[in-house]
Amino acid sequence: MSFVNTISSYEPYLRSLLRIVVGFTFSLHGYQKFFGWFGGLGGHRPPLDSLMGVAGVIETIGGTLIILGLFTRLTAFILCGQMAIAYFRVHLPMSFFPLINGGEITVLYCFTYLWMCSAGAGPWSLDRAFGRKH
Repeated sequence: MSFVNTISSYEPYLRSLLRIVVGFTFSLHGYQKFFGWFGGLGGHRPPLDSLMGVAGVIETIGGTLIILGLFTRLTAFILCGQMAIAYFRVHLPMSFFPLINGGEITVLYCFTYLWMCSAGAGPWSLDRAFGRKH
């Protein structure tokens, strides 16, 4: 058995692991905005009726759902859209290039969530436990 065949057999589990890690790191951004943890944004929490406040709610709830693998495809679709909007509203006006405008992580989250929309949660998920397509 070749290396490619061997590692390919682990793909569903690695997909679950990637989902959990991405959800965790993404949710940290939400905790920072929503709860003011990890220094908040300048030491404070944005109002919930602001774009940053709404982003904090979406990132906190969405990141948690991604970690759990619950409603993964729909959640990933929403988070992909949020990251696309964030890139075009916040980063692109500074420069076309993500390295210059600070948008690398935003682009990576956007396309990771786009992929998750089609790939699903993987076997280690509440979606699978509840019989949803994983």
